[in-house]
Amino acid sequence: DRAFEAAIRNHYGQYNDLVGVLAPALGQEGLERLKQRTIEYSKAPLARRAGGRRSTTEQQSSGTVDEDEFDKKVRRAAARLILQAIADAEGDVDAFIAQHDEGARKVPVFAARIGRRLLAAGRAGEALEALDAAGRGGQPDPVWHEFDWEDARIDVLEALGRQDEAQQMRWRCFELCLSEPHLRAYLKKLPDFEDMEVEERALDHALGFEDRLEALSFLLAWPALDRASRLVIERTQDIDGALHEVLVPAADALAAKYPLAATLVLRAMIEFTLGSGRSKRYDRAARQLTDCSALSSNVEDFGELETHEAFETRLRREHRRKESFWSLMG
Repeated sequence: DRAFEAAIRNHYGQYNDLVGVLAPALGQEGLERLKQRTIEYSKAPLARRAGGRRSTTEQQSSGTVDEDEFDKKVRRAAARLILQAIADAEGDVDAFIAQHDEGARKVPVFAARIGRRLLAAGRAGEALEALDAAGRGGQPDPVWHEFDWEDARIDVLEALGRQDEAQQMRWRCFELCLSEPHLRAYLKKLPDFEDMEVEERALDHALGFEDRLEALSFLLAWPALDRASRLVIERTQDIDGALHEVLVPAADALAAKYPLAATLVLRAMIEFTLGSGRSKRYDRAARQLTDCSALSSNVEDFGELETHEAFETRLRREHRRKESFWSLMG
């Protein structure tokens, strides 16, 4: 009873794992009582407030929402989550599936959950049908990068002995989203020596990837610093200096062997800071400009790019009024 009272007040997800944790202590009798109380709760009439208005478990943000209907939906949703957890605790895959209506079963994240449970129950064929009911045509989503559905389908294909299709899906996940785990898994399945050629092809694909910052992050993580350096030099104009969380580690990683690329990354951050007037970042930008000066002695040839002296001269001209920044440069 206490578990039920907690589970129906799971407004912040704090009790998401409650049923699974308590299942051994509840035993079959306790789980059955929890199930019955949950079903009764989902069907019980809504209590009325004084004045004839029904109580709601959530405040309505719009007066156009029907409070009765909203309360019913909240109750049904809460009951579904509890009954799904009970089904998992009892190892009842069909009961778990029954708590998803036809529309929900076509949502990739729910299809993945159903598919994984069917696979664990030794029902790989049904698992594939459940996954493909999501309507993706067996293809990964180029926008959503969580990969729940994709990874579940890969595992199901492997279980069915359809390794070639599983490999194709791993490659598509990498190709569309530069997914490092999928590329590593793909390479691991290849015969000896063939993986080196495919790795080169994959890194070349990353070099031409449309999202330059995502490509840079991938090449740094792999790591393929030579291609990361080339990407920075060839696509300097595409570097968004606002993304310090990517660019700071990029400059650190490139500094030793690729000082020109590291310099260009630092310059992007400096120009963003000064150009947008982010005075709170002036300290960091001043250190970055000092780092550029130190790196310049290791750059053999700036080519058509500005030398450090030319870059700093331009900064002083374009941002001469930012005295608080220049004072940091001594």
